[in-house]
Formats: sequence, structure tokens, C-alpha cells
Amino acid sequence: MDTKELLKKVRKIEIKTRRLSDHVFGGEYHSTFKGRGMTFSEVRQYQFGDDVRSIDWNVTARYNEPFVKIFEEERELTMMLMVDVSGSQFFGTVNQFKNEILTEISATLAFSAMQNNDKVGLILFTDQIELYIPPKKGKSHVLRIIRELLEFKPKSRKTDLAEALKFLTNVMKKKAIVFVLSDFICEDYQQTLKITGKKHDVTGIRVYDEREEIIPNLGMVQMEDAETGTLRLVNTQSKKVRMAYGKYNRDRIDYFKDVFTKSGCGVLNCRVDESYVKKLLGYFKQRG
Repeated sequence: MDTKELLKKVRKIEIKTRRLSDHVFGGEYHSTFKGRGMTFSEVRQYQFGDDVRSIDWNVTARYNEPFVKIFEEERELTMMLMVDVSGSQFFGTVNQFKNEILTEISATLAFSAMQNNDKVGLILFTDQIELYIPPKKGKSHVLRIIRELLEFKPKSRKTDLAEALKFLTNVMKKKAIVFVLSDFICEDYQQTLKITGKKHDVTGIRVYDEREEIIPNLGMVQMEDAETGTLRLVNTQSKKVRMAYGKYNRDRIDYFKDVFTKSGCGVLNCRVDESYVKKLLGYFKQRG
């Protein structure tokens, strides 16, 4: 992708996702993810309706009239986007590939955080850490994140979520809002997620294609494993083969839901041909 084409794509995603974050998600994001508590701001004269428990008795005694303490939310938060860039993300049969939806969701979340003056960081992972961008504020930083999501070429095609979660735990010492975006066609991350979920506010966003759930009856078909590159002939006419594939897929989905829920983490499922806008909005409102 040349520079001109890349900038055009970045601009297109910015316009679409910025509009969503400004008009739809900004307020929902703010009310869903609270600051670290309330911090003292100032005192002012008591007004009718103020809570008497907020009266500052020292100042009141000094000026011989009632004054109240004003507190404001200690807002600054950090959002970490953990995005799976393994081979299985470059798959899609309806409208868009999974990685394109992952990019749009990530951009929408990043602009929502930016609008609330929060920091945003990025981890791109496969079975290794492909890229780490430390959290920062500002539009130029968010645009850099979008560029990397569009342009980055991973070294590996495999997936290891446990390794990515270990890296997050090591680099993020303070509590962060963490969105893990993947198809979660992986396993063996239960223990690591349990540790991560105790320290951070974690949500798993599973992006998937309907064709990954059921193999249609198409006869003998050559298929490629997106994460290993292995080619094999599959007899999709066989009911046994189709049922085995369906069970394999359901087991991965059940594992994802079960592990995230038991670890106290949020769960969101989004099919590539569905509106991720409605899904995100519903999730924010449910949590808020």
C-alpha cells in the first residue's frame, strides 16, 4: 500500500469512526468507564439544595457563612487495545474481512477515549508481540494507531493470547481499560486472563464470520489453515466432518465465554455482517 492510498484509508476510517465516537459513544464511554475516584476541587458558598454533608466547617467558621466542598471526578484513564493480527483475521465472506472490522472497532474506541482526554495504547499480537505502542493522548497518536492497524505486516500467522496477556501485565503497572479484539480461535489462556482480569478492566470482543461456524455441503474442497498454511482436501459432503467442525468451533466459543466470564471480564460477540455500532452501544449501556 503506497503512502497516498494509506492516508486515504486512514482518513476514511477517521471520518466514519470519529463521527460515531463524537455522536454516539462519547457519553456512553464516559459513563461506563469511571475515573479513579473523586478529588477535591474548590469550595463555594452554600446554595439551597446542597448536601449538608459537604459543608466545609473550617471555612464556614472563618467567614461566618456556610461553604461547601466541591469534588470532581479524577478522570484520566488509560485504554489498551490488544488486537489479534494472526492469519485467521484475514478472512471474510460477507462485505468485509475480520481484520477490517477489528480496525474500525479499535478506531471508534480510540476516538471515544481521546474525546474523554484518556490515553490510548496498542498491542498487536500473534503468537508473539508484533508491535507495542505505549499509551499517549492526542489525535495524531490515535491516527498513528489506525495507520499501524491498516498497514502492519505481522511476522507470524499463529495465535497465543496468553503470551499477549503476560506482556500486558508486565508493561501496564496501573489499572487500565483493556479491549482484546480477536476471533478467539485459540485456547489455554484461562490462568493468564484470570490474573489480568484482577488488575485491569478487560473486555473480549469476538469478531467472526458466519462461514466459520458451519461448513456448507460443497463436496470435496481444498482448504488452507490460515495460521499454519497447511493445505488439505476436506469432504464437506460428510455429515460427520461437518458435525466435527461445528463442535470444534462451538468448543472455542464456549471456552471464550466461560473463561472471560469467570475471570470477571466483559464479553461481546460481533459478526462481520452485523452492526458493531449497535453491539458496542448495547454493551456500554448494559455496563453503565
